[in-house]
Amino acid sequence: MPDVFAGNGKPTILVVEDEAPLLTLLRYNLEKQGFRVEEAADGQEALLRVSETKPDLVLLDWMLPALSGLEVCRQLRRRPATRELPIIMVTARTEDQDAVRALDTGADDYIAKPFAMEGLLARIRALLRRSGTVVAKGTLAYRDLTMDQDAHRVTRNARALHLGPTEYRLLEFFLQHPGRVFTREQLLDAVWGRDIHVEPRTVDVHIRRLRKAVNGTTEADLIRTVRAAGYALDADPG
Repeated sequence: MPDVFAGNGKPTILVVEDEAPLLTLLRYNLEKQGFRVEEAADGQEALLRVSETKPDLVLLDWMLPALSGLEVCRQLRRRPATRELPIIMVTARTEDQDAVRALDTGADDYIAKPFAMEGLLARIRALLRRSGTVVAKGTLAYRDLTMDQDAHRVTRNARALHLGPTEYRLLEFFLQHPGRVFTREQLLDAVWGRDIHVEPRTVDVHIRRLRKAVNGTTEADLIRTVRAAGYALDADPG
């Protein structure tokens, strides 16, 4: 279930990206989370779109044709109407000084390609919360399992589940993608993050802990193991 937002409409994110496959991927994931997505393929178009309809957040690629993302950010910060507009800079540049340069220019956050989609979405939600746009996360549910994200509470058949922080994040990720099989590496990227070095077998340990917490003695096992593939939130019919 996507976030619940303040106001009557969906928050609008302007995605400024000249790589068509990445733009398509971003649009799909953002719309799935309940955002309205506008697109711009270069810096000039981005400035024009912001002038026409101010978005709630700009996801801005650094390397753009004609006008760089850095210059777009600089110009937006010079305008009174967009001085406080949340901006996340997205780039293939990975040097520390590049991050400093982007932040000094006025970007609120910086993420390097390639990035985990869940990590980017978390940054977007955090930035929107700080700007007062996002007011609540809502509830995720699968079969008889329910997660209240605001209260940080998980129940199954009215039974409260006691989860550690990592098990909670694992379950939250599974609840956002029920039925889909994820490899250990995909789970590491989504839950731990790409910048954290963790052995893939660590996932197995946390899956066992999650199973123990989620599955009662008479309840169906909701965590399915797919041999040579990974794990899914999907009750095994067999």
